Amino acid sequence: MPKIYLIDVTNRDGVQTAKLGLSKLEKTMINIYLNDMGVFQSEFGFPTTRHEINYLHANLELARTEVIKPLRLGGWIRALRTDVETTYRNVPGLEHINLSISTSNQMIQTKLRKTHQEIIKDMTEAVDCARTCGAVSIGVNAEDASRTDIEYLIAFGLAAGEHGADRLRYCDTLGYDSPFTIYDNCRTLAEKTGLPIELHCHNDLGMAVANSLAGAMGVIDGGQDAYINTTINGIGERAGNADLIAIVLAISKSKHTLKKYPLAGPIKLRLASKIAKFASYAFDVPIPINQPGVGANAFAHSSGIHADGVLKDPENYELYSFEELGRGEPVKVETGREIIAGQYSGISGFGHVMGKLDITFKNREEANEILELVRYANVESHKPLVEDELLFIAKYPDIARKLLTMTPLDSQYVGN
Repeated sequence: MPKIYLIDVTNRDGVQTAKLGLSKLEKTMINIYLNDMGVFQSEFGFPTTRHEINYLHANLELARTEVIKPLRLGGWIRALRTDVETTYRNVPGLEHINLSISTSNQMIQTKLRKTHQEIIKDMTEAVDCARTCGAVSIGVNAEDASRTDIEYLIAFGLAAGEHGADRLRYCDTLGYDSPFTIYDNCRTLAEKTGLPIELHCHNDLGMAVANSLAGAMGVIDGGQDAYINTTINGIGERAGNADLIAIVLAISKSKHTLKKYPLAGPIKLRLASKIAKFASYAFDVPIPINQPGVGANAFAHSSGIHADGVLKDPENYELYSFEELGRGEPVKVETGREIIAGQYSGISGFGHVMGKLDITFKNREEANEILELVRYANVESHKPLVEDELLFIAKYPDIARKLLTMTPLDSQYVGN
């Protein structure tokens, strides 16, 4: 039976959100949390972008040493041979790649200023090159697919498949689709191209989650596996993307989807609150009060009828329990003296902070080494590090050093 796989794009599309961003350590922590949750793949960065290179290498090292496993790490580039060649000079160990190019008349004519035949030629050359360079899996992205003629999308997908692409990404780049149109288009593409279809939906009209689920249903009814792109808390360009937690809840809790349209593997929903809170802190964007599952009001009841019903039996007014999402534990808030590890910390205060985390050092030299890394991580993120970040640096100092090292215009690398 075909299944639904989750590919989270917080570290690619999410960080492209205007006015926002993540440090390389924060991006790494998100990969670790996604791995722990059971997400299939993270689109973890841009291998043609210089400041990403050390971060990409560091995370691939975490994957090789099975700190990040089984989560797959995939890069995103334009579907151009030159981008593929640059990618594999910069990050030769990259196994998973998505190649993106526009397919709508609007974008082909006004943005790329090429012919439809040239678009397919660029894409197929990029696929051939990626496979030659050692890519294990290749996704081909049809940007603005929802405004693309379906017959051209079929021809585009067939060409991608003939050259060895593993799946076709249907990008509802402007959030233009409805659940009905995306179901029909994605079922047609699955049936006509014989490829698994990846759904990438934006929320400009408020339908990213519904469209992602409907599109996946169409793909599975068309006989192929479906891949849904998500971001944590729905963060993303303009109005955002399909929210990871909402997608999991929709698949696992809605009226008729679970048996016929199952997830490929178990997702640990009990980590939902943790990953949502971390992303909120890292991006400095509050979680909406009414966010499904993780919002402050997701399990709040005020009406007398509702309060009475939920106290008698939670299932009267709750489709799922707060415990399932890792909620319900008391939150500790410091109201007295607080020592924070930051960019100007000294060894005494730092030792106090790490001692509270049960971290001890062999000697003062080791403590100073970790403190220096923490200082630099604080400089990059402009905020105090959370406990998991401090623990990560203490456990993997060599990886942390790579994440914190960026050399502008290093002639060793090429790209953007």
